[in-house]
Amino acid sequence: MTTAYDAIVLAGGAARRLGGADKPGVRVGGRSLLDRVLTGCRDAGTTVVVADPRTTARPVEWAREDPPGGGPLAALDAGLRRLAPAVPSEGIAAVSGEPAAPTGGSAPTGGPAAPSGGPAAVSGTLAAPSSALAAPDAAPEAPSDAPTDPSATPSGLSSPASDPVVLLLSADLPFFGADTARRLVDALVSGAGAEAAVLVDGEGREQPLVGAYRVRALRREIAEVVADRGGLDGLPLRLVTGKLQVVRVAAEGGASFDCDTWGDIATARARIREHGNVLDEWITAVKDELGIDLDVDTGLLLDLARDAAHGVARPAAPLTTFLVGYAAAKAGADAGPEAVAEAARKAAALAQRWAAEQDDAG
Repeated sequence: MTTAYDAIVLAGGAARRLGGADKPGVRVGGRSLLDRVLTGCRDAGTTVVVADPRTTARPVEWAREDPPGGGPLAALDAGLRRLAPAVPSEGIAAVSGEPAAPTGGSAPTGGPAAPSGGPAAVSGTLAAPSSALAAPDAAPEAPSDAPTDPSATPSGLSSPASDPVVLLLSADLPFFGADTARRLVDALVSGAGAEAAVLVDGEGREQPLVGAYRVRALRREIAEVVADRGGLDGLPLRLVTGKLQVVRVAAEGGASFDCDTWGDIATARARIREHGNVLDEWITAVKDELGIDLDVDTGLLLDLARDAAHGVARPAAPLTTFLVGYAAAKAGADAGPEAVAEAARKAAALAQRWAAEQDDAG
């Protein structure tokens, strides 16, 4: 059985090594770093971004640590509390970097407006730790120095019958993907007594902001830190993550690469344009821009384009693939990749028959 999870994206850091730039908004391959991470945790039931709201390509919920900029530990606590009132599944995912968008699909005041009905539309509400700022349909939030009781059972998140999973990430991971999210969650669930599964980079260093965690364990340790220190403001994440039973998961495909400097940004931008990566990167970017969640057989479509170009005429290639996509869309949302494959098969067979007639004619 596949374990469900939700997501928390910590996106409110100062980005000092980038000169205070809006790091989550920096673009790699035409997409913001934040949007790239949100694509990586797209299988999450609910995604919470801990930052000031901004426009994002995918719908998210919003939370903010108190005070803003209080550090990753305070941000994690705020994200967990934002998920507590309405948990859609038995798991949760978390991510870190910087700001994101408001409800209703519009950007914050002074920011760019999201296209009406377009992929940049944003949903969710900004959850403040103060009851005066909390969403009107949500229970008042506890202050940041009073995290949710780890033994509480109000919404099922901390119920005795379940122990949800949290995927904790940073919002500056340009190559984090859904496959890595699933590897982390699976490693946590399958590890006997495991409370965390964290990614390990090529130099053997654990990356606590790229990991899957048991929610109950996080809350337990957060409560202990508050009892010992009197609050969470400015405290490092390791005070919590360093006390957990950890499973180490080796990074694959650059999943642990993060962008701390402009040199890192340049490296990431160069990498996506390498021959072996550029097509997949482009297809993913287009799907995000158009709001499409569909796995397509790129090779099948390229073969179709080749057959149309060689067997009919060069301009037939893009027109034919467009018509195949249109036919698949008419088949309905439930048809999925199979509808694309069937339409492509029919069009390829037609192109081959067309070419055969030309050959017969000499």
